[in-house]
Amino acid sequence: MDLLLNELHNLISEGSKVQSHTYQAIIGEYCYKQEFECWKSNILTVFNHFRLENTVYYKVIAQIQEDAIDNTIVEMVLNQLKGLITQVEKGFVLPNTSSCVATLVDLENIFNKFARVARQLRTRHDGRETLTIRDEYDVQDLLHSLLLLHFDDVRAEEWTPSYAGGCERMDFLLKDLQTVIEVKKTRDSMTPKKLGEELIVDIEKYKTHPDCKQLYCFVYDPEFNLGNPASIQKDLEEAHKGFVNVFIRPEM
Repeated sequence: MDLLLNELHNLISEGSKVQSHTYQAIIGEYCYKQEFECWKSNILTVFNHFRLENTVYYKVIAQIQEDAIDNTIVEMVLNQLKGLITQVEKGFVLPNTSSCVATLVDLENIFNKFARVARQLRTRHDGRETLTIRDEYDVQDLLHSLLLLHFDDVRAEEWTPSYAGGCERMDFLLKDLQTVIEVKKTRDSMTPKKLGEELIVDIEKYKTHPDCKQLYCFVYDPEFNLGNPASIQKDLEEAHKGFVNVFIRPEM
């Protein structure tokens, strides 16, 4: 039950961010469609994992059409989540906790601790062989192993729809969360500008994938080759609100 309550509070925090990112139209104030879609997808994923599909809260939120979302609808969803929290705390709604609940919180935790895990792997008893991260493929291999700790359905290198005359491959797809993960590792010749250009191409490519409602770009920069990674993250996330999340790790 505590795990469910924690997830619900995280969803409310996420919804507050959605609510704060609005634009003015002639007849009202609206939220960005992709940002709301990602939030709604996260809500339904949590509900499904805890077997809450038959609750009125699930049905109300699932029926929302995402063509034009104004602040009134966002506020209604927030109230639904708050109402569910009250019902769970009182014991009127009992979640099914027989299965592990994996969410984007777990994904972000993996990104944040990836560098620590990579460092620990270099320390082996009697100097035994280990995984040394030399290139992007090594990053993918270790990340894939860590993802399997939380996610049952991790699809590596799913084909994307045709883009710019050809088919491309993605690094990982978490189908249950409708989330794609793109992996990069910096190198001596990679400048912030070059990284930004590569990620822009990836972003446009993944927008065409039917299972990609949000894209996580994980950039492993162990030598701190990027002078100002915060600017890259800010520029890309603001240009693609609600669709792109950039994690450049480790942080300086």
